[in-house]
Amino acid sequence: MSDIAAGEGRLALVTGVTGYIGGRLVPELLEAGFRVRAMARRPEALRDRPWIEDVEVVQADASDAGQVTAALEGVDVAYYLIHAMSGGGHFSSKDRRTARTFARAAAEQGVSRVVYLGGMHPEGEELSTHLESRREVGEILLDSPVPTTVLQAAVILGSGSASFEMMRYLTERLPVMVCPRWVHNRIQPIAVRDVLRYLVASASMPADVNRTFDIGGPDVMTYLDMMRGYAEVAGLPKRYVLPVKVMSPKLSSHWVGTVTPVPKSIARPLVESLVHEVFCQEHDIAGYVPDPAEGLIPFKRAVALALQRIQDANVETRWSSASVPGAPSDPLPSDPDWAGGSLYVDERTTVVDAPPHVLWEVLEGIGGEQGWYSWPMAWAVRGVMDRFSGGPGLRRGRRDPKHLMIGDAVDWWRVEDRQADRLLRLRAEMKLPGLAWLDLRVETDAVGRTLFHQRALFHPRGLAGQAYWAAISPFHGVVFGGMQKNVKDAAEAAARHGGPTSLASTGPGAVEVREGATLVG
Repeated sequence: MSDIAAGEGRLALVTGVTGYIGGRLVPELLEAGFRVRAMARRPEALRDRPWIEDVEVVQADASDAGQVTAALEGVDVAYYLIHAMSGGGHFSSKDRRTARTFARAAAEQGVSRVVYLGGMHPEGEELSTHLESRREVGEILLDSPVPTTVLQAAVILGSGSASFEMMRYLTERLPVMVCPRWVHNRIQPIAVRDVLRYLVASASMPADVNRTFDIGGPDVMTYLDMMRGYAEVAGLPKRYVLPVKVMSPKLSSHWVGTVTPVPKSIARPLVESLVHEVFCQEHDIAGYVPDPAEGLIPFKRAVALALQRIQDANVETRWSSASVPGAPSDPLPSDPDWAGGSLYVDERTTVVDAPPHVLWEVLEGIGGEQGWYSWPMAWAVRGVMDRFSGGPGLRRGRRDPKHLMIGDAVDWWRVEDRQADRLLRLRAEMKLPGLAWLDLRVETDAVGRTLFHQRALFHPRGLAGQAYWAAISPFHGVVFGGMQKNVKDAAEAAARHGGPTSLASTGPGAVEVREGATLVG
């Protein structure tokens, strides 16, 4: 994108770098010639990003005025990409305070421009809590002394975006859909490539520009058109829709949360934005960022690009990676003497007749389509139970089938730590009466043998947590013991065949190794 906006060595601060847009914006800014400072509450979550060596990373909590002020020192343009999609009834006030803190700090440090990506919304209509909060954040930034560009987008189309994933799974899994009236509302989606193009170019707007801009692709269509268009590009049979007149956003979000990997906490704000018709009321952005010669990316082309990324396992960021697990005060299994109280542990070690790097490849590929090398039915039932209790279940899958980064979601787990060829630590995000981790380690003993060390940890919360551990303990031999055996078999088969192998497990003890297949649970 260097032909759009030359960074000329200017320093850009990017917030929300663990999120979908922030993680993709950083390499685009680097390509455009900017120096980039990435602000994160947990810098270790960025350790595996391919651009980490090319940026300056600062630790800061967006709600801490002192930390934000320090992070903005010497910054020319600041990208504000912070917004809560969930978090109970207090997220609006938190968003408001955080935006005001950031605006004051930017003014104090002499930042020349703030760029904010908000949500497109109709004027004169009552907005959902989430849309209203995004509108209010934009107003707070615009009212500050720092010139601000607020870009307002509707549905963003790109591999890994929550909006795209919701549309994709609704279309793929439901050949006949019972849909509410909002599927007939007009929407103007935009490809993520065009969003990034606008974000980078906004850094070079004249100092007297302080306003919102609607941004959208060339197509205005209904959500029904989008689903049918997706089916056409993906080579699916025609989808049929049975509209219903009564389905509230709350009911719709439950429906979306059941059918797709997007949990209802994320699905609800997405659905609430679709109850409005959202399309560009102006295209003034073209006066500052001219349309490319080939034009903006149309809907079907954007879908094809996203599907190609998924097929090539080249999804850079994903909606489910946006939040890193745990609060700063939460205990960690690595804490000395584990200061957080009671900790239950299930620990197992197996000798594996394979090189350590082969075992690591098996462990790093766990979850998603590959499964968990254990009793598939038990995992499936637990996943369904978690979905019905409001958790993510097993439908989030993985961003990439072979490689993981800190912060990645893996079904109902999230990668909390990853040390290449040594350790994969997963933290549970399922609904539990406590905190849970799964450590998968590759070790070598004194005589050079490869060891697979597996450790499940649970920190119970109250009596319910104690009872939960007691109830599931009898199944650990089948679930975790089976995982030990099946991971060992998969690694040894891979070492023998010199290529990718996978395991098919049809029960607690049934194991079949097949070269070049992906058949696990």
